[in-house]
Amino acid sequence: MQTPREQAAVQEGSVVRLGLRLANWSEKWFPDPLIFALLGIVVVFVVGLLLHQSPGKLAIQGGKNFWALVPFTMQMVMIIIGGYVVASTPAVYRLIRALAGIPKTPKGAVAMVALFSMLTSLISWGLSLIFSGLFVRELAHRVKGMDYRAAGAAAYLGLGAVWAMGLSSSAAMLMATKSSIPASLFSISGLIPLTQTLFLWQSIATTAILITLSVLICYLSTPSAENARTAESYGIEYQPIRSALEPKSKPGEWLEYSPLLTILVAALLCWYLIDVFRTSPQGALAALDLNTYNLMFITVGLLLHWRPKRFMRAVAECIPATGGVLIQFPFYAVIFGMIVGTGIADALAKLFASISTHNTYPLLVAIYSAVLGVFIPSGGSKWIIEAPYVLQAANLHQVHLGWVVQIYNASEALPNLVNPFWMLPLLGILRLKARDIVGYGMLQLIVHVPVVFFLCWLFAHYIPYVPPMK
Repeated sequence: MQTPREQAAVQEGSVVRLGLRLANWSEKWFPDPLIFALLGIVVVFVVGLLLHQSPGKLAIQGGKNFWALVPFTMQMVMIIIGGYVVASTPAVYRLIRALAGIPKTPKGAVAMVALFSMLTSLISWGLSLIFSGLFVRELAHRVKGMDYRAAGAAAYLGLGAVWAMGLSSSAAMLMATKSSIPASLFSISGLIPLTQTLFLWQSIATTAILITLSVLICYLSTPSAENARTAESYGIEYQPIRSALEPKSKPGEWLEYSPLLTILVAALLCWYLIDVFRTSPQGALAALDLNTYNLMFITVGLLLHWRPKRFMRAVAECIPATGGVLIQFPFYAVIFGMIVGTGIADALAKLFASISTHNTYPLLVAIYSAVLGVFIPSGGSKWIIEAPYVLQAANLHQVHLGWVVQIYNASEALPNLVNPFWMLPLLGILRLKARDIVGYGMLQLIVHVPVVFFLCWLFAHYIPYVPPMK
């Protein structure tokens, strides 16, 4: 005898039913994100043993690198803070609330979240996570019957689909900045400007296809109100961002409520940023590294909050969302150390070169980058590991180096759809667990993998090889 809920589920379309099954499975079986990090260490250690690496060396190299990503960790934390302080400003929050008033149905709401998640990720993945998270919270209050899991997964699509195809791309930015490219890598690749990576028509077409496909999947897979798990079902109450400040109670607080220091400090930082872009040897776009991005968002957030008191309140509100990043990055650094500090990377490079040809190379790069992304979910750090032998093989097979960078960017994002590593800031805002949204990420992954691999292989045939620019 079926329950009313089960009978309603039967009436849904096939895509909705598949999404519900995957969502229900992930809620029951998917582990905490920390388990992924710890499991990754064990898997890489076993792979190292199979490749005849010394267990002692694997352990030593892993432990030695435990703190190796501390600067990068701080950059990631500042991206979260910068994204939140901008997204939570009265001006941007008014925009979020205005957008939340447009969709009237759960399907339309989830599709709209997906669209804005991906569009904002092309500017900054940190802004995408925070903007989308706040957008979902607002929609959950306005659109009755919206599945909170589906909306949360849609908010994460910027990181799982197209973030690396835009200005957030660590790999493309690195290869376009001569001073940032390690000398050993520059001798292989030379300088690869953004016109040969992000702004290739093939790259733009791939991005447009992935955005359209992702939004369509979200629309088709969103369940009806009868089958939805709403925010209320998780015990989550609507909490709008506060804009008003408490009245001053002490004379010593007047500077906290005055915009004077905000204006002076923001003016100084803007002066510096203008000089950075003006004096960049490779042009303004080349100056868009992580540090510059972070400083830009902090400066904009400081200005838009206007008063130091409101700015610091926003910072305090988003700090809980950074906890997972702070504790898990060191464990991923252990994985990084075992791969680059032993013979694992060299063994993989030799295997990669021996089995690839000019025709199969683009597809193999895509597959390899996606698989490696499961163990090293940081696009920038992984590119440093992968780039030397991947680009060397591209020269041997005469495949366009800029398109190789874009193959990497499109495929390395795929594991993000189910890897909880980058979900942490979003989960902190939504007050969900990774298992709550991974099911819908799996549905996206099932569709994205063949499409991404095919586009990477297809477009490689329409870009002639260009020797490295020294």
